[in-house]
Amino acid sequence: MAQKKVKSLPKADVEAIFGAFAASNPEPRGELDYVNPFTLLVAVVLSAQATDAGVNKATKTLFQLADTPEKMVALGAAGIEERIKTIGLFRTKARNVFALSQQLVERFGSEVPADREALESLPGVGRKTANVVLNIAFRQPTIAVDTHLFRVANRTGLAPGKTPLEVETGLLKVVPDQYLLHAHHWLILHGRYICKARKPECWRCIIAPWCRFEPKTPPPKGA
Repeated sequence: MAQKKVKSLPKADVEAIFGAFAASNPEPRGELDYVNPFTLLVAVVLSAQATDAGVNKATKTLFQLADTPEKMVALGAAGIEERIKTIGLFRTKARNVFALSQQLVERFGSEVPADREALESLPGVGRKTANVVLNIAFRQPTIAVDTHLFRVANRTGLAPGKTPLEVETGLLKVVPDQYLLHAHHWLILHGRYICKARKPECWRCIIAPWCRFEPKTPPPKGA
């Protein structure tokens, strides 16, 4: 995930960027389907190295059958595997979902904990997954750094960093408090649809005036 090193943006530019995001999309939403904190947790675990659309297709049936830890345990690892086999790494993910469901029942009274350390103690749950669950399910101002967000933070100069944790820490320092809750959604969606890996669409980017990325990509001919 190496990126060209750029200088960090001044405070006024950071505020302008998030002001533009907020004006354009006041209530951004993630693209994974879920019905409660438990199914959100499962969906995020399944989304590693997979597309949200692919996960949603698989979990539609899975969540109809098992929308609680108890039901997921009753389905069994083999039953989970059968229903998510269209997703990459499905065998490992099925084992993790089964195991984390067991632990939720045994250790947390079948409730998803609103605590980072507790979440990260569950099978298949790392810092990024915990941040997504804390942000969406419990409305905590966390920032989940995926490939898209990592790219945007480095390209723009919002929070240049060599590792996801470095970028996360940098963003937590510079993003104005009023924008922290939605910051990771804005940045992920921006990286997914505008600031693309191979060819960012700078000509239709709402934060281009403040972004450090150079040279800006021109519009396609005839556009």
